[in-house]
Amino acid sequence: MSSDLPPLRPTLNFDPELLLRAQPVRVVFFDVDGVLTDGGLYFSKAGETLKRFHTLDGHGIKLLQRAGITPAVISGRDAPALRTRLGALGVTHLRLGTEDKRPAAESILAELGLGWSQAAAMGDDWPDLPMLRRAALVCVPPTAHAEALALAHHVTVRAPGMGAVRELCDLLLVASGRYAVELEMAAR
Repeated sequence: MSSDLPPLRPTLNFDPELLLRAQPVRVVFFDVDGVLTDGGLYFSKAGETLKRFHTLDGHGIKLLQRAGITPAVISGRDAPALRTRLGALGVTHLRLGTEDKRPAAESILAELGLGWSQAAAMGDDWPDLPMLRRAALVCVPPTAHAEALALAHHVTVRAPGMGAVRELCDLLLVASGRYAVELEMAAR
């Protein structure tokens, strides 16, 4: 029965120049607070940091991995909730609890045998600027600090922790030619 259905046509559209910039990307560096989360800090009664993640973002990260694009997370904070979520998503390139993000990113690039020309970065504040200044593709959520916004090639429509990461993932999937394939597989 499903073979009688016409193929789904992707509805997403990105600027052609942005897609060209995204084509060489093989690794994406994500900040956490204000990118993968809404930026709020929640604390339990016991003082444990709690974080809220969006399933759209998580699925986007899984799709990136299937397309051969490596997600990497670099954050100034480290928390059990973050490690649990990243573990569930299969993200293995992590640098947590570091404020010096450029060397952290460069160590991941070295591990992967890649350079900045093959990297995208998504951040929202001053600690992310060293990555944002060097990455070939820079994406920020609309709530990012003015200095991060000024470096962006793409500002997401979606808010942080509410699908902003998925928007970047979708952009990269379209640029890699994998978006329509993944969409059709999902719709079977």
